[in-house]
Amino acid sequence: MSLGQIIRKKREQLNLTLDEVSSRVGFSKPYLSTIETGKVKNPPSDELLRKLEKILEFEPGLLLHIAHIEGLPSDVRQEYESAEAENQKLRQFIKNLKHQKSDASQLIKILSRSKLDVKQAGTSLAAGRLVPVINKVAAGYPTDFNDLDYPVGIADDYVRCPDLHDPNAFAVRVVGDSMEPKFREGDIVIFSPVAEVHNGDDCFIRFAEPHETAFKRVFFEPDNKVRLQPRNEKYSPIIIGGKRINGLYRAIIKYEKL
Repeated sequence: MSLGQIIRKKREQLNLTLDEVSSRVGFSKPYLSTIETGKVKNPPSDELLRKLEKILEFEPGLLLHIAHIEGLPSDVRQEYESAEAENQKLRQFIKNLKHQKSDASQLIKILSRSKLDVKQAGTSLAAGRLVPVINKVAAGYPTDFNDLDYPVGIADDYVRCPDLHDPNAFAVRVVGDSMEPKFREGDIVIFSPVAEVHNGDDCFIRFAEPHETAFKRVFFEPDNKVRLQPRNEKYSPIIIGGKRINGLYRAIIKYEKL
């Protein structure tokens, strides 16, 4: 979501009208409306953002941070977000070390004495996020898949999703043609672990044993069976036992080449 969308959503959650907010912050209703709709020519001042944070009960500094990030040139913003992604990877690595019963304690002590911030990244509201592209996935029959054993949210490549805030969302690049015409080779598909799965949904499927994945339409059959249906009619569906599946994630966003 954009800064304006975040402000409007919070205002509506608090059942406040634009008139009420306008009178409390000392800025006109039309100007606040242009901020919420993204039509404002000049970015909101820090003074206004601080007032909105207080009135709309945001965490202090949150709207300022979002506005400052949105105001960066695209190349600088990309560099910043890439660096932040690497920082998240490092923080997760250090967190994992802390939970290992090994001689890593000495390393933790060294890092603790350093000025490196090793606190886990929070999941506070932000103007979109970078979603990790964990690997390629075959749209055909299940194939060997390796997510490089990265922690959740970490990968070698990322795709921007301005309207997505699920911290566990991930992306894959489609290969093969079994999900055509809706999904073609080279498309990037975003999956959300929190999205509810229904019959006929396009899903990323993880199998328990062997370690395989697939991208198919999912249909739930009697006797705990699951039918994996390609969209391309030249491919036949397969039916498997539900116990073979240890992960089922619905597709929510698609990026395609034009």
